[in-house]
Amino acid sequence: MTSAPLAARLAVPTGPLFFPVTAYGPGGAVDLDAYRAHVRRGVEAGAAAVFACCGTGEFHALTPEEFQECVRAAVEEAGGRVPVVAGAGYGTALAVRYARLAEEAGADGLLAMPPYLVVAGQEGLLRHYTEIAAATSLPVIVYQRDNAVFTPRTVVELARTDGIVGLKDGVGDLGLMQRTVSAVRAEAPGGFLYFNGLPTAEQTQPAYRALGVTLYSSAVFCFAPEIALAFHRALETGDDTTARRLLDGFYGPFCDLRAQGAGYAVSLVKAGVRLGGLEVGEVRPPLHEPADEHLKELARIIERGYALLEEDR
Repeated sequence: MTSAPLAARLAVPTGPLFFPVTAYGPGGAVDLDAYRAHVRRGVEAGAAAVFACCGTGEFHALTPEEFQECVRAAVEEAGGRVPVVAGAGYGTALAVRYARLAEEAGADGLLAMPPYLVVAGQEGLLRHYTEIAAATSLPVIVYQRDNAVFTPRTVVELARTDGIVGLKDGVGDLGLMQRTVSAVRAEAPGGFLYFNGLPTAEQTQPAYRALGVTLYSSAVFCFAPEIALAFHRALETGDDTTARRLLDGFYGPFCDLRAQGAGYAVSLVKAGVRLGGLEVGEVRPPLHEPADEHLKELARIIERGYALLEEDR
């Protein structure tokens, strides 16, 4: 773990946030060599951070031992060049265990995902994330989605909690996000971070930027880093022409394809990595592989995306 605080390293985004897929070999076991290659390529391509073993990395499908091996591998491949944030989830006791495994593996921070199954009240959610934050010295980003949706008041309390440095939003309610940002700004100022964590976040990032949310996860970076980087640069420099061209010609069609199958937010991304020449295996159950016609369409969309980049040259 580097000495620079995670929040300071992420405050000014230098590129997309990279959520690598987890590689499996032909027999289904984790393939650390392929995983290392995937992480290394992402870091060298210009990722601002590596979020290891999170949603795109099939956190749900990994044993604790596999999880720690992958986090350690990501830390070694990043080599301190960019921070490595590891997923942590399930019930409080298991989330704490994963947090400690990530700390032992050298992670720079944690992405705390929603608790398993239960729909809890705000008081219980606050207690859950407070206990995760207290379990290690790692800074924590809380992931809002599904059964963990917070009121602005709860986010204020999260922002006041030692060790919690940010909120990743996977809900997409911009009104709620504006009220949340306003409440934290008024009652808990101090550099709390916000992330757009919707699937294919580029599609909604122009709207999130209007709220002051400049950080976002990029699943596309896994399989088409040049496209993801071009879009990120366009947003940062105010190049609306390029941003709109990529939204209309690449990200929109990709989102339409993603909507064709359950779990495609992960399995379609992993298929894209394979199309790029790195054999990372298939997804583990209960996810399933995309249909053949969808794989062909994915290849066409990626080809179109790269053709759009050539139009700018």
